[in-house]
Amino acid sequence: MNDNLPGGGAYPGDEALLADLGRVLAAVDPPPDGLVERVQFALELENLDFEIAQWERADPALAGVRSITDEGTITFTVSDLTVMINLTRVGHCHRIDGWLVPAAAHGVEVRVAEHGSSSTVADEGGRFVLDDVPRGTTQIVISVGGASSRRTVVTPAVVL
Repeated sequence: MNDNLPGGGAYPGDEALLADLGRVLAAVDPPPDGLVERVQFALELENLDFEIAQWERADPALAGVRSITDEGTITFTVSDLTVMINLTRVGHCHRIDGWLVPAAAHGVEVRVAEHGSSSTVADEGGRFVLDDVPRGTTQIVISVGGASSRRTVVTPAVVL
């Protein structure tokens, strides 16, 4: 498109050229499978007032990736909270052993796209365990504080 043309129109053939370019890009570098679904999953949280934790580090074998196929450790941080999880593959599911620092009895929810969620409460030492977590795009939601001072921390979505 060219705004310098009289009436702000396009040069003849621009639309056809852009359509051809779109087809080439779709063939050479298509969006990843499930991208739209993963984005929708990440955005569908009911409570939009939350903090997003950052992926700090993972096992060296996992560094730089956003998906985990079998086992590993991931650490997420946000301001004054660290969430570390260790994943162990058990059959077609995962067991998640997690720790919150500073330690406290906070609510923990693990959301898995197309599988719903599982919830637990970390013990006073900050430890929590969730068994039989299905494989898929996953987020962890931590409810920090009591009813009067509750805040919500969400990890980035990762594919287990």
